[in-house]
Amino acid sequence: MTWDIKFLPEADRDLDELSHSQQVIVKKAIKKVQQNPLLANEGGYGKPLGHKRGLNLTNLLKIKLLKEGIRIVYKLIRTETKMLIVVVGVREV
Repeated sequence: MTWDIKFLPEADRDLDELSHSQQVIVKKAIKKVQQNPLLANEGGYGKPLGHKRGLNLTNLLKIKLLKEGIRIVYKLIRTETKMLIVVVGVREV
């Protein structure tokens, strides 16, 4: 099953700020995850985020593109099989 994807305006801007080659890689990764965005322990690709360093990211999932140093944060809306892209960004060292 393919999940519908919606980008927050901020995530859309984040994606636009990446180089063209990074955009291609991110879009390819999102398309792959779109097929099964569930948690990794449910057979999907997502890794859960939690409450860390004063930020409450509970109920959000992430995928990392390690080679590119990019993390994509998303939220599953299970009742409607929608995937909401929250952030796309280069990880700071």
